[in-house]
Amino acid sequence: MTQIPRRLAFVITELDDGGAERAFVRIATGLNPSHWQVAVYCLGPRGPLAEPLERAGIEVTCLGLVQGPSSALQKFWHAWSAVRQLTNAFCERPPVLVQTFLFHANLIGRLAASAAKIPIVLSGVRVAERRSRWRLTFDRATQGSVTKHVCVSEAVAKFSKEQSGLDPQKIVVIPNGVDVAKFQTATPVDWQRLGLPSGAQVILSVGRLEDQKDPRSLLSAFSQIAAEFPAAQLVFVGEGHLKGELRGEADQKQLGARIHCIGRRSDVPELLKGSSIFVLSSQWEGMPNVVLEAAAAAVPIVTTTVEGVAELIPSNDYGVLVTPGSTSELAAAMRRTLADPQAAQQRALRLQQHIASFSWESVVMKYEELYRECCGSKLPATEPSES
Repeated sequence: MTQIPRRLAFVITELDDGGAERAFVRIATGLNPSHWQVAVYCLGPRGPLAEPLERAGIEVTCLGLVQGPSSALQKFWHAWSAVRQLTNAFCERPPVLVQTFLFHANLIGRLAASAAKIPIVLSGVRVAERRSRWRLTFDRATQGSVTKHVCVSEAVAKFSKEQSGLDPQKIVVIPNGVDVAKFQTATPVDWQRLGLPSGAQVILSVGRLEDQKDPRSLLSAFSQIAAEFPAAQLVFVGEGHLKGELRGEADQKQLGARIHCIGRRSDVPELLKGSSIFVLSSQWEGMPNVVLEAAAAAVPIVTTTVEGVAELIPSNDYGVLVTPGSTSELAAAMRRTLADPQAAQQRALRLQQHIASFSWESVVMKYEELYRECCGSKLPATEPSES
């Protein structure tokens, strides 16, 4: 007898090209289509990651809610409108399970699922939320309708129990994955085509130019070693409200020609493969995808000891670990890496082997197992389909 796929509703805040959003796409497209029919609901306007979802045959609905600054009344109205739209969608075509990702989608998705009487709600906790206490309060106050909180790392699970006050009995951990071959076999980028000088030692940062990622500390640390390493160039990949400030500070430090903000890029594997160092300077995280990607590319890594990093880089034998916010430690770590590239490469190769078990296939399989458990499914365990 043919098994009818069970409908799943995946809800996410936006479909821009970020780490959490790319992970969302890999999970949604990796699920076995003979068992699960995935429908994606995005709270924001259509983003670039809608295309790979639709290419995989997944129905995508974007609610088009306006992002950016707004009054408290406007925010409430937008949230209420999203709840109503999602509730109507869930009532028209009821899913057996709602899976949400990121804070706004977690909150709005669980309210809509409750209103539509969808009994199974899984909340995706992708980061240790340190920006504001009110988010933790809302998360805790609305968790009654949540079946499971899926945390991206043990560190996020610990934060969720101790700081967010989430029910420990509802918490499970499923980490991120990485396509090792994609990054391992990438062709190094020709930096001269991007305006960098021949022979540049590229220090690469990939992430939003926002306070969480702390690009200010990285720029400050670079200024401390720039004179010692005249071939070193600092490249920021990503957009954000700090972009203008970083350019101004670079000019003020007379480093404007050596600091490059190149915006969002689709060739991150090639950029990583062509870099001398990858640096993560974040103040907080969940489990940074880009660290996994840099590890897969065998790029020497300098990273702050934010959430999820210890589960990827167990010691300084695999990468150089520094305290978040410490520009002196960050400068010393980059200095150590640039001064001894052979030792740095040995650490990178050791880490590449260490993270080989973090495959997307194993991640998707864990989600399928969780969905079967929550749905009481008798479907046999199978390998996830290729996305």
